[in-house]
This record gives sequence, structure tokens and C-alpha cells, in this order.
Amino acid sequence: MDTNNTQHWQLEVGADGIAWATLDKAGESANSLSAEVMDELGQILDQLEVYPPAGLIFRSGKAAGFAAGADIQEFGQLDTPEKARRLVARGWNLFNRLAAAHYPTLALVRGHCLGGGLELALACRYLLAVDEPGTKMALPEVMLGIFPGWGGILRLPQRIGPQAALDMMLTGKSIDAKKAKRFGLADECVPPRVMESAARILLLSDTPRRRLPLLQRLLNGPLKSIVAGGARKQVARRARPEHYPAPYAIIDLWAKHGGNALAAPELVDSVVSSPTARNLIRVFFLQERLKGFGKSGDFPADHVHVVGAGVMGGDIAAWCALRGLTVTLQDQGMERIAPALKRAYAAWSKRIKDKLQLRNVMDRLIPDPEGHGAARADIVIEAVFENLEAKHALLRKLDAAMKPDAVLATNTSSLKLEDLRTVLANPARLVGIHFFNPMAKMPLVEVVSAQGGDSEMARRAAAFVKQIDRLPLPVKSAPGFLVNAVLAPYMLEAMRCVDEGISPETVDEAMLAFGMPMGPIELIDTVGLDIALAAGKSLASGLAGMGSEPPKCLVQHVDAGQLGRKTGSGFYSYANGKANKNPAGNVPPGLVQRLLKPLLARAQQLVIEGIVADADLADAGVIFGTGFAPFRGGPLNYLKNLHV
Repeated sequence: MDTNNTQHWQLEVGADGIAWATLDKAGESANSLSAEVMDELGQILDQLEVYPPAGLIFRSGKAAGFAAGADIQEFGQLDTPEKARRLVARGWNLFNRLAAAHYPTLALVRGHCLGGGLELALACRYLLAVDEPGTKMALPEVMLGIFPGWGGILRLPQRIGPQAALDMMLTGKSIDAKKAKRFGLADECVPPRVMESAARILLLSDTPRRRLPLLQRLLNGPLKSIVAGGARKQVARRARPEHYPAPYAIIDLWAKHGGNALAAPELVDSVVSSPTARNLIRVFFLQERLKGFGKSGDFPADHVHVVGAGVMGGDIAAWCALRGLTVTLQDQGMERIAPALKRAYAAWSKRIKDKLQLRNVMDRLIPDPEGHGAARADIVIEAVFENLEAKHALLRKLDAAMKPDAVLATNTSSLKLEDLRTVLANPARLVGIHFFNPMAKMPLVEVVSAQGGDSEMARRAAAFVKQIDRLPLPVKSAPGFLVNAVLAPYMLEAMRCVDEGISPETVDEAMLAFGMPMGPIELIDTVGLDIALAAGKSLASGLAGMGSEPPKCLVQHVDAGQLGRKTGSGFYSYANGKANKNPAGNVPPGLVQRLLKPLLARAQQLVIEGIVADADLADAGVIFGTGFAPFRGGPLNYLKNLHV
């Protein structure tokens, strides 16, 4: 077997004439397609032009997966239009060259295959997907504020049809190996044990690719405008072009330029150099920093015990079971636990189509009204209502029953850990693991440390959060921690505006136009007006200068039993499950800045006080914990840019 190595690629040619190109990026745990990696791939293609193989198979030398896409570090260096165009040209020209190879080519995809990695695979004649949980394929560039410029916009619609392709590209969502085979993205889907032999057979089979049905070919050709128009309407419901230009550019590049961004340099310039792209790339690195707090080390949790089967406690338990942990769920009787189990089954049956897999998830969620699971659990989370005496009584019992090295956590949203831990034999063991509602959709979890707390327990808590696929944010114990402490003055100011006669719809429209995913008044309805009232009282110490009396509109609704979405009415009616709003009025000048001012000031103050370590982490927490307009790069980043 002939072997030819570069820094990042290993090329081997077997006795059967098949060349195996293995990507194993030096010094990295995952493959990315940096300038060096792409240059070396060009050298491999040069060599194979001189000495053509019987076929070429691409595979990864990394356990993590095939390739994570382009090197995102390089995106931050695109400070001129010329650099952006060169980056696009590098991949577009190289992958077109690969697609034109006279010998058969195949991508053996195992693990993640994202962005430029999938564009490389699409440039091959065949794609063989390995059927295991980690195999995911996506073109997620839109989530970074950019577009797939290396051939994905051209080739993905040719493989799976324009509607499915645009859905993937405009949302960034991934598909697994079986779905890739069903869509036609993968030619075959095989288990790991036969992947190499299956790759050889498929490569040399001379099997023609599956042809798209006639209607899909028409929609990818003469009827493109129909698909493009529908896609623009879909995107407009979620994103405004002035906030997120990339999805609109993807549609135009497919519909008007055959996926070739080099034919539309003005789109390259406007998208890649936009503040949105710069800020979304910043958000990506903030997310990676949060993930770094959750290194599991030698603490993988196997068993979680949750006390409190209400909406939050039940959802925490259900999520942990979904992520593979054994969960015992405790409350005062089966009649309180049963609704949580029912809610979990309803949610996961929509997500999990395999009945056996669904049963396995539900089998891991064990009702435990007597609380026996606390003695065996690695993590115990109390999620009962916000009452200091009730939590004291519970924590005292749990402390006596638990393993000495187990993590004892509270999901309190407003009480200080220093006040909660006074009943414990070892007060330092208590940490906060604060989830947000709806738990299955909110990626952030605050990991709260009290003064003098056990740092090892906080480390284990962060590892547990990462283990269940959430983002851990270390914060110090203080009323509201970071996220609620920032939201409280923002929501309070919104309700003060309503008290002054500005309609709830107008207040919400002001912040939707700013880029928030939900207006502050609808957010209050979603949180619950009773909870907003109680939280406002407990957070009053951090709301200096905003008045001690709660807003009149809030008190009136609470007194009338109109507590928001959960009761069917609050500031809005929810008769059909959605907020029924009247048309918004004209947004008064300065309303956006008025609403933002207390949020920004509180975020700054929390950094100064050391509740969160620095401004970047404050931005990360507010983005992932509240949905603060990601394209702004976070509240403090937005404030800094205002002053530039």
C-alpha cells in the first residue's frame, strides 16, 4: 500500500487501487477545513490527476466526526471584501474540481458532518452514512450569519429537492444517518462494523445516483421562483432582513445565481461583512466558552433525583431521562407525579418515533413519592415552590438521606443560597442549578455558588449541566442571579409604560423591531403574572430607582386571576393558544432605549459586583437565557458599539 502524508491528511492507496484520504487535523480534537487543510486537499487532487486511483474515499481520523466545517477562527479575519471573496473562491473552486473528478469518489460520514464538511461530501459522487447516534449532517452557516458558499446551495437541492434543502439551509437544522438516506442525501446507511467494506462496494458499483422525481426537478429548475417566493415568506415570519440578511441571501443565491456566490459579489460583501455575521460568530465563541465550564472529568452522573413534580421539576426530570440518565421523581403522591409523566410522554412521543426507544426513555423516569431515590442519586435537585420554610424542611431531610459526595442542588430562581443552606450539616455542599422555562427549549442553566461554597460541588454541577446538553453559566448567589436580575427591571419598565397608557402591543412591537424573539409584555404573560409579582418583590433590592410599588396593571390582572398564558388570559387573551393582539400603535420615539436602559444598567452592575465574571459571560447568559437579539452580540456588546 502506497502512503503519502501531509500535515493534516493521510493518503493511502491499497492493492485494489482505491485511495483513502483520511483527514486528521493536527493539534485539534475535531476536523475543520482551514486554509492549510484545503491547500493540502488541493495537493492530493493534483497527485491523483497524475496517478488516477480506482476510486477515492474520504474519511475522518477523529473520533468526533467527519468535519465540523470551515475554521471559524478564520471568519474573524475577513475584514475586507477581497478576503471574503477569496475564502468563498477557495472552497467553491476546489469542490467543483473534486466533483469533476473522472474516478468515483465517496464520503464516508461518521459523526458530525457540518457546513464545509458536508459541502465536501456533496462534491463526492457517493455519500455513505454510518448509522450511529453521533452522525449528524447539516449546513448551519445561517446560524453564524453567513451562507454555504462552497457548493452546498447548488448541490444539496440537487440531492434532496429544493424545499427540503432550503429548509435545512435556512434553519441550520441537522438530520441523522437514517433520515439522510430517506431524503436521498446519503446513498446508503450502514452500521459501523461494515462501513469500510460497504464503502468499497458502493464506490466501485457504478450505481447511478437516485434521480429526483419530476416535480422536484421542475421546482429546482423552471419553477424555482415559486419555491423561492414561498421560502421568503416563511423566513419573513421569523427574521427581518435588516436583522438577518443571510437567509434571504441563500434564497437569492439558489434562485438567481445557481448557488455560486462568486456570481453575486455584492451579496458576499453585504452578508459576510455585516454586523450580524460578526456578532453571531461572537455568539458562537461565547457558546463554546460556556461549554468549557462543563468538562465532565471523572464525574458522569448516572442517577438524578428531582423533588417537585410541577412544571419545572417535571420538565427537568423528563429532560434528564431523555438524555440517558436514570431519574427518580418525588412529590407528595402519585396524583401529583402523574401529570408530569403524562406531559413527558406527550412531548417525547412527538420527538421519538421509535416506540422501543420511547419506552426506554419513559422507563428511566421513575415515580418515587416516598423519595427513596435520594439515597442513591449522584445529583439531587429540589424544585419545590419558592418558600424559604418549605425549602428548609426539604433540604434538611435530603441532606440526611443523600450520599456524602452527591451534589445537592436547588432550582430556586430568587432565593439566596446563603439563606437556604443554614439547615445543612455541611452548608458548603449546596449549589444552585437554575433552569429556565420552557426547559426543553432554553439552553442556559445558571450554576450558582454561594460565598464559601464547595468549588468541587460547583464543578460537578457544571459537568452535569453539560452532560444533559445544556450550557452551564457560573454565577454567584444574589437575588435573581444574572438572568432574572436583568429581566426584572426590563419587564418592570415595560409595565410602567402600560401604566402610562402605551398599549401592550406597542411596547411589544418596539422590542420585536429591535430584534427580541418576544416582546416584554408577552414574556410576562409567559412567565406568569403571579410569578412576576412575587419575583419583583424578592428582587426589589436590585431595582433601586424604579419605585417600590408594583405596576398597577400587574396588580389588577393578578387580582382578577388573569395570570397569563397558563390561565388563558393576562395582558393578552390566549383563547387559541397564541397571544391575541390588537394592532400596535406607532412606537413613540425613544421607547426602545427607555426599555433597554434598565436592562443594560443592571447587566453592567452585575459585572461590577462580580455576580458574573466578565462582560462576555454576561452577554452569553442574557442571550442564551432570555433570547436577547443574538445578532446584537449581547447587551453589553450592543452598549459598547453604541459608544463607538
